[in-house]
Amino acid sequence: MKLSQVINCLKDSGEMGVLTDNPDITGIEMDSRKVGKGSLFVAIKGFQADGHDFIGQAVENGAAAVVGEEAIELNVPYIKVTDSRTSLGKLANCFYDRPSRKHKIIGITGTNGKTTTAYILKHILETAGRTCSLLGTVSNLINNKEYKTCNTTPDALQIQKMLSKSHDEFVVMEISSHALEQSRTEGLELDYALFTNLAHDHLDYHDSMDRYFYDKKKIFTLLKEDGKGVVNLYNSWGEKMAGLLQNEKIPLIMLGDEKCCSIKDTAINGKTVFILEVRGKSFEIEFPLPGHHNVYNAAMAFLTGIELGIDPEDMIKALASFPGIPGRFEMIIHPSRAKFVVDYAHTVDAFEYCLDTAKQQGAERILQIYGFRGGRDQSKRVDMIKVSAKYCHKFYLTADDLNDECENEMLSQLISLNNEYGDGKGEVIPDRTLAIRKAWAEAKENDWIFITGKGPEAYQQSFALPADNDFGNLKAAEYRKKTGSLIKKGCRP
Repeated sequence: MKLSQVINCLKDSGEMGVLTDNPDITGIEMDSRKVGKGSLFVAIKGFQADGHDFIGQAVENGAAAVVGEEAIELNVPYIKVTDSRTSLGKLANCFYDRPSRKHKIIGITGTNGKTTTAYILKHILETAGRTCSLLGTVSNLINNKEYKTCNTTPDALQIQKMLSKSHDEFVVMEISSHALEQSRTEGLELDYALFTNLAHDHLDYHDSMDRYFYDKKKIFTLLKEDGKGVVNLYNSWGEKMAGLLQNEKIPLIMLGDEKCCSIKDTAINGKTVFILEVRGKSFEIEFPLPGHHNVYNAAMAFLTGIELGIDPEDMIKALASFPGIPGRFEMIIHPSRAKFVVDYAHTVDAFEYCLDTAKQQGAERILQIYGFRGGRDQSKRVDMIKVSAKYCHKFYLTADDLNDECENEMLSQLISLNNEYGDGKGEVIPDRTLAIRKAWAEAKENDWIFITGKGPEAYQQSFALPADNDFGNLKAAEYRKKTGSLIKKGCRP
């Protein structure tokens, strides 16, 4: 593809000037180390490095042209733009021939429920005989092949590459607030945008709940001309979102609107059964994952499936056979019949969803094991401990990924917050493996023990390696796989 064709999408992006040369472009890169002969290098000012500092290296490696924000003279064509991040998505979208238009694309945002809703929707589509790619927190699944993921939402270049690579009819994507705020979704076009909920999280990045909300709202700017929003009104932020979108005349399907779609007669006792009323029709749905939060996740997927033309009876069968998700309410049965649950929950609301579900299921004792992710929103930590103290008979505070936080300072904070807010129920055990080992040894029938915060992710910290005889008939290798405690550096979420 000629350079003039690639940059045609930037007509309104900045001071492009006049091209003196029009070379063939073989690919687009934002990492100078990946540049090859014929590449278009896009220099981005990142959080840790400035791509403009590596333009020389990119040209040496064979870059045929460069896009950047600074006034620079080069011996290859240089296109000056106002915002390289925004330009990257537009360029990639053009280079890969607008791959969003080759699929039906469903984007999902919200503090909690993105992963579960995405996997439910993928299962519904595939059970109905359709093909579906998935991009998200646990993994990227494209053309029945799994690829490692390091972020909930990839960068703009990777999104367009993966959409181009996918031959599947549908693509379901988790879309984080960070991705929306950082223009990682530039160039992406959605057929449906889902908003699950909003809860206290990521305020280290977004500063306030209002800013967090409006960054999430950006997902609806990605809708195709005939696209629709799907909003869960069973939370106050969903009601606010729907009100704003209605004022903007964006077509909506609203879960919780009595005139449209609402949940009736929910029963959670060993299994989840609920009635979903959709435009005057009632559907009885049985779903294997417990908890009211999973009712909302299943309902959101069901409503989207109806809009996609999937037969409701096929969806009811699919929901009843849903196999679950790695690290999302993943259950391990202890020899005593106690239930160990591995879950990604790392917000106050998600804690409450999990712990209240165990209470509804008749747990005689509820225990929890978790820590605080270093370098993340510290303002939610007190409330996390308060929720644990409210529901749990005992909880253990351990290390988690420290990132840039000092280990001694983290340990000191765990002890201090536990002393002040733990209500005498908390105990600090820095090594998470030892905390799990203790809970395993003391587990009794009808106990529910939650290991929260990581899901299937690998830990960065080194914890004690369990021996095969530590967990009864559950082998150490299986234990490490299920709890995500492989001793290697994981990807930064």
